[in-house]
Amino acid sequence: MKTLKIAIQKSGRLNEKSVELLKKSGLTFENYKSSLITTVNNFPLEILFLRDDDIPEYVQDGIADLGIVGENVIMEKNVKEITYLQKLGFGKCSLKLAIANNSDIKELSDLNGKSIATSYPVILDKFLKESKINAEIREISGSVEISTNLGLSDAIFDIVSTGGTLKSNGLKPFADVMKSEAVLIGKNGIAEHQHVIDLLQRIQSVLRAEQTKYVVMNVSKANLPEVLNLLPGIKSPTVVPLADSEWVAIHTVIPEKDFWDKINRLKTAGAQGIVVMPIEKIIL
Repeated sequence: MKTLKIAIQKSGRLNEKSVELLKKSGLTFENYKSSLITTVNNFPLEILFLRDDDIPEYVQDGIADLGIVGENVIMEKNVKEITYLQKLGFGKCSLKLAIANNSDIKELSDLNGKSIATSYPVILDKFLKESKINAEIREISGSVEISTNLGLSDAIFDIVSTGGTLKSNGLKPFADVMKSEAVLIGKNGIAEHQHVIDLLQRIQSVLRAEQTKYVVMNVSKANLPEVLNLLPGIKSPTVVPLADSEWVAIHTVIPEKDFWDKINRLKTAGAQGIVVMPIEKIIL
């Protein structure tokens, strides 16, 4: 079967995380910072390093079989002939409307007749039409945040990660339009390719591991039912006898999202000597 090509961002906020994900998935490659293309040594895959704006169209046109790119870029390029294969959990951000702190805009309808500066005119235009707002879109490349201070617009529409840039420019969020994160995409029909299936399994095993912790704890048999009730695990927890016949060791995984709440409840239920370890991969 042919060697696959995957396109990732050459530089920017998704590059480092994309490279890290591929390497955690067991792929080995070198010299990626000094080249536009590199070959993976232990998997039939070539990595293309591109501008993020080009990735959706490269995948749609079949120049690349796969791509890692933000959902916002896909929406802005209005690319249709691709398949979403996996959300990747990094590069999360929101696209928001923002206004000056002293703006007289209070609700969406107040944007009628106003001007909005943005680097994402396609997404903004769709949102305004759906909201039945008639506003002028002023497309700006970079430094969108300063446009209100310069009198170029009444509001802005841009990516917001922490809100720090808005605050430093005297702006405040006004309305959420969409949330975005990095996704693995493929050209239509590629999901049935065996190499894609194998690569996706590797990536998913890494993502599952990042979302869970491996936990070992000691529990008296008297408290075992209550503790087990708190531990669904992937299938079920592993219970191992200890030298003291009245005690057992439990091995399980706990989701990262509710880890501390679960740990506190386990302690209350009688779990002791709790040891927490990271997981490299989880393969189902």
